[in-house]
Amino acid sequence: MTAIYPSLKGRVVFITGGGSGIGASIVEHFCQQGAKVGFVDIDDTASGDLVEAMAAAGHHKPVYVNCDLRDIEALRSAIGTVRAALGPITVLVNNAANDQRHAIDEVTPEYWDDRVAVNLKHQFFAAQAIYPDMEAAGGGAIVNLGSVSWIIGQGGMPCYTTSKSAVAGLTRSLARDLGPKNIRVNCVVPGWIMTQRQIDLWLTPDSEAELMERQCLKRKLVPADIARAVLFFAAEDSGGCTNQSYIVDGGWV
Repeated sequence: MTAIYPSLKGRVVFITGGGSGIGASIVEHFCQQGAKVGFVDIDDTASGDLVEAMAAAGHHKPVYVNCDLRDIEALRSAIGTVRAALGPITVLVNNAANDQRHAIDEVTPEYWDDRVAVNLKHQFFAAQAIYPDMEAAGGGAIVNLGSVSWIIGQGGMPCYTTSKSAVAGLTRSLARDLGPKNIRVNCVVPGWIMTQRQIDLWLTPDSEAELMERQCLKRKLVPADIARAVLFFAAEDSGGCTNQSYIVDGGWV
C-alpha cells in the first residue's frame, strides 16, 4: 500500500521523462493521489499507453506532450500546454535522464554538451519556467532526480556522472533562492533501479551478484521505490524539508 497524501489531491504536477521506467511510476503514483498530471517524453507509444491506462483506472487523465528536452523552447512550450490544460503548476519533478555509457576517448565536445543537455540543463530551465506559478500560489515543491553513480565513483560514463553530481548543486542553489517564496527544492537520489531498460541492457548474473553484495537490503529496487519518495517530498508532509538529497539505494552508499 502507498501512503495517501491529502495535500496532493488536485495539485497540478509536471513530470519530465514520464513515459517509461521511473518516470512512468511517478506519473502513476501521482495519479493515484488524485493529482492532475502533465508529463513530457519522446516515446509516443509508451506515453499514450500510460495516459489511457490511467484514465481507464478512473484517475484524472494525464496530459502528455512530446518534447525533446534538449530543446529548451520546446520545453517551455510544453509547460505552457500543460498549464493551459490543467492550471498553475505547483509540483515539478525533474526526472528525465539517460545513462548512456561512453568511454573517455570517445567523448567529443559536441557529445559532452549533448549529455549535459539530456541530464542536467533542462532541470534548471523547467524550474525557471514553473516557479512563478508556485510563487503566485503561495508555495510549491520541486523534486530533482539525481543518481548514486557519482557518489560510488562509477566509471564508464563521465558525462552522465558529472551531470548527476551537478544536480545536487543545482538543488541546493534553487532551495536557497526559492526558499523565501515558500518553494521547497529537494533531490531524490536513486541507486540501481530495475527498470526494463536496466534489465535489458545492464543486468547480468555478475552485476546482480555485485548488487546483492553491496546493498544492505538483499532485494532489487524497483521504480515504485523512487516514486514513493518523490511523493513524500512533493507533499506538505515534508513541509519542513528543503535543500536535501535523499538517497534511495537499498543501502549501497
